[in-house]
This record gives sequence, C-alpha cells and structure tokens, in this order.
Amino acid sequence: MKLTWEGLKNRQAWEQAGIALPSYDAEAVAEKTKKAPIWVHMGIGNIFRIFIGGIADQLLEKGLMDRGITCVEVFDYDMVDKIYDPYDNLVLSVTLHGDGTTDKKVLGSLSEAVKALPSESAQWERTKEIFRDPGLQMVSLTITEKGYALKRADGTYFDFIKADIENGPEKAASAMAVVAAMLLERYQNGKAPLALVSMDNCSKNGQNFRNAVLEMAEEWKKRGFVGEDFLAYIKDESQVSFPWTMIDKITPRPSEKIADELEKDGVESMQPVITSKSTYIAPFVNAEGPQYLVIEDSFPNGRPAMEKTEGAGVYLTDRDTVNKSERMKVTVCLNPIHTALGPYGCVLGYELFSDEMKDPQMLELAHRVGYVEGMEVVPDPGILSPKKFLDELIDERFPNPYLGDTTQRLCVDVSQGIGIRFGETIKFYMEKYGDAKRLTAIPVAIAGWLRYLLAVDDEGNRFELAPDPMVPEMQEQMAGIVVGDASSLKGQLKGILSNENIFAVDLYQAGVGEKIEEIFREEIEGPGAVRKTLKKYLA
Repeated sequence: MKLTWEGLKNRQAWEQAGIALPSYDAEAVAEKTKKAPIWVHMGIGNIFRIFIGGIADQLLEKGLMDRGITCVEVFDYDMVDKIYDPYDNLVLSVTLHGDGTTDKKVLGSLSEAVKALPSESAQWERTKEIFRDPGLQMVSLTITEKGYALKRADGTYFDFIKADIENGPEKAASAMAVVAAMLLERYQNGKAPLALVSMDNCSKNGQNFRNAVLEMAEEWKKRGFVGEDFLAYIKDESQVSFPWTMIDKITPRPSEKIADELEKDGVESMQPVITSKSTYIAPFVNAEGPQYLVIEDSFPNGRPAMEKTEGAGVYLTDRDTVNKSERMKVTVCLNPIHTALGPYGCVLGYELFSDEMKDPQMLELAHRVGYVEGMEVVPDPGILSPKKFLDELIDERFPNPYLGDTTQRLCVDVSQGIGIRFGETIKFYMEKYGDAKRLTAIPVAIAGWLRYLLAVDDEGNRFELAPDPMVPEMQEQMAGIVVGDASSLKGQLKGILSNENIFAVDLYQAGVGEKIEEIFREEIEGPGAVRKTLKKYLA
C-alpha cells in the first residue's frame, strides 16, 4: 500500500490494516484548492500536519469546508521534496493513547506544498499568486518561537535579517520577510483583507508577529522598497489582523518503531528522514490525543468554521481569554515544566521524558514549578480549568510511555523561550512581594539549564546538546567553568543572569541571581553533584 492518491484506491487493504481513509476525494479537493485557496499554512512540520491538518480534515469530512490547506514552507524546503511531493501531500496520522492503543487515519486535507524561495522562480511566483487571491482568508504559522525573532540578545539584527532588510521584498528569505513580501503582493493587487495567525508557543504571539512584520516593513520603507500606504494597510486590523492563539499538543519526533509497524501492516516507505535543516520527519506523524487550540476570533476576510470540529479542542473567543489560556499553558502549566525537566533529564541520563517523570526529584520539581510556584500566578481563562489542565498533564499526558517524547526534544531552543516560561512568574513575585526570593523551584530549573549547557552529565560523561541558536554565545560566556571544580565559577554567569533579553528580567534585581549561582556551583562540584543538589533543594 502506497501513501498516494493512487494507493488509496485500494480502500479494503487500508481498512484491513486498521487505517481509516478520507471520506472525501482528496485529489478533487486539491484541484479546487489550487484554483481558489482559502487557508495557507507556513511551517509545515509535524504538529501542523497532525493537529491543524486534522482540523481541516474534520471540516472536509463534515462538508463544512470544500478546500484544503495550502502548505507554504519558509525554512526547511527539503520537507516539500522528501515528505510532501512523494506522497501527494497525504499524511498518516497516528494517535498514541496512554493504554498503548493507537488510532490511525490518512489525512487528505493538505492540498498543495510550495516553497517560498526566491531562488526558485516558479515556486516564488506561485507563492505570490496564492497571496494575490482575494478569497484567501487566513495564513496560520507554526515556525517556533525563534521564527519571529529579528534580533540577537544584544539587540542587533541577525545577519540573515540584515540581508533581508537590505535586499528587499523580492529576495526575502526569513519567515517574517516572506510574510511582509507576500502582504505587499496582496496590497498591490487589491488590498484584500487577511488574518495572519501565529500558532506558536509565544506569549502574546499575535502581537509579537505583528511587531516583527511591521518592523521589517518599516526598515524597507527607510530604504525605499515600500511606501507609508503599505504600512497603513498592515497597521489597519480591519484589513490585516494578527489574532492571538494558544496551542497545545505534544508531538514527539516520528518513531522508528511505529514506522516498522506500519510497514509490517503493508504501508510502504514509512521510515523517517532527516532533512538538511535537521528536521526529523516521516510520512506519518505520531502524537498524543489531547489537544487545545484557543483562537481570538478576528478574521476580516472570513474563516473556516474551526469551532465546529468534534473533540478537536478548538475554541474561538476574545483576546483576553486567549491571553489567559496562553499564559496558563506557557508560563505555568506545561512549557515551564518541560523547560525545567528537559535539561535535567539529559544531565541525569534519561532519554524518554515519561521515564524521567518516575524520578522522585523530577516529579517534585514538576509539582513545585506548576502547583506551588506557578499556580499562585496562573490566570483562569474560564474555558479551561488551570488545575484540571495541570492534573491532566502530570497524571496522564507527561507519563504516557507510548509517546516516546525525548528529553533532548525538550531542550531545543530553550534560550528562545526561557524568559517567557519563567520570566512572567518571576515578575509577578517581584510586583507582589518586592522580589522573587521566595522562589526555589524556578531558580533550580534555571541553574539546571545552565548546568546542561556544559554538555557533561552527572557521571562526568559528555553528551550532545539539542539545537539552540544561542548555545555558542552562552558557552563562550561560560568558558572556564569546569565540572569537578566549583572554584572555576568566577563570575561567568553574571552577564547571562542579568540579561533581560534572555530572562525578561535581570535575575539579580529579582533577588534570585545569587541563588541560581549557588545552586549551579553546587551542581558542578563533581560526579553525582546534580543529584545531591536536587535532593537538598527539593527535600
């Protein structure tokens, strides 16, 4: 059985393998989508394919939408060549339940895959053509937090952003430049309205997205590429909106074990591939069942009826409710626990996060970060109970052994999110109590991340760090620190812990900088020092 339009015609074989197929004609939907796109998505990796693609699949099944999603890649172009084109853009969704059972379904809702790449003229022109269509309603994104960043920690533009600013819209390379360039194309061809929807784990993601696009456009205006009227178009939220969102679905990298099982059941060519940008991706996507997507209902050109999906966890609401939901997840319940435990998991030798959740010190750290220090500041969005949300995470989702979620994945790009995940709580304590000295679990978590950056585990063995754009800079600042020699710590952390671009606050002004230094000092004393320190502070 091949995961292609032609391969799906043998429906009986797929059904015998326990794999559900679309009730609609995916090929016909694709043709209609190409003629009149309504929904573009950028950042076409795993969580998009199973979660957002699954929402669109439901809408197509119910007859609530007659076109699929147009997939536009802005970074890892290999995905189009290796995962989309060979499989006619089909996705095999594998939902992993805590009891070991799985639900498998082919999704036919991803109708076209395009590279927003100026050097490939046909692909670039097709991207423009899509954005010129007045019927296009929304552009959603899952490009991770770093995709919206224009500047380094020191406030200067990244080199690739400087290139985009100087080269102008026709040679846009970064995600924010591509979005701005495509908005210009739309503006020049009728000024049709559009919603630009970040679905990434960023605090106030819609605001951050809007600011980044506007900054790019303003830099282009300074250089004569665009006029003030184009900026006015972007600034007018009745024309171009940037709805805020909260998204939640744990989506680990594709499992080779699942690939083997699918091939055993007769599905051909299911093995994962690694792209040139180090994305681990496969024709299938495996993920947990629970999922949440809370969206500000601000769509000036209309939108799909996403809230009419069943069990998809989609809520259309107002900005304040979205903000509270996002803060609940990103600053208290989920992401802070991932960020606290991921680095320690690597240092303590855990590969799977579910195994780490059995560790008494790690479980205590999770409880303190969430229930103790976080719950005091958590906003209640009303549509979701913070305590029930956290209970589900601690009791069901995090311990799910069938997810195969790794501690290494939880360490990807920590520098880009640690300020959001801990900084908001620290600032709350400063506002309420004058400082954050009463915090312990969060300082332990930050010290653990710094200890992880030394790339030496608690037994003294070296390990590989997960991708993170600030690792070289951080390691340079930490030069001279030696595991096994606590006296080698001689102020190297000062510049890091006082950096508000990293932590959203000067941690010394918050009253926890010295505490973090002391915890870190104890953790580098020698083999077993990390475990000993955790027992001391989490007793």
